[in-house]
Amino acid sequence: MQDRITQLFKAIADPTRRDIFHALVIASSALSITQISNQFEISRQGVTKHIKTLEDAGLIHLDNQGRERFCYANAKPLKELNKWMKFYEQFWDDSLDNLDSYLDNKTV
Repeated sequence: MQDRITQLFKAIADPTRRDIFHALVIASSALSITQISNQFEISRQGVTKHIKTLEDAGLIHLDNQGRERFCYANAKPLKELNKWMKFYEQFWDDSLDNLDSYLDNKTV
């Protein structure tokens, strides 16, 4: 599972990759690599590298249709990140509650 979490964090760590993923989610349909590339001031090759990282993380799926490649968003893997983060959210909530209780007892 850690390797999966690492892949997901790597994929969303870069702002361009987040923007590509966001564009696909907002489009609610497939976009060609050309359509995606036209939205960014980087080379098509650069966009393709970002897309590969997103694909490796499972956040997008590529489909070849003739000479064109189309990208589809897949937000389901983000649930894994949410689950991972909820564990630490609960840890900090519990820790702060314990600190609050400790401080309440010290002031009495």
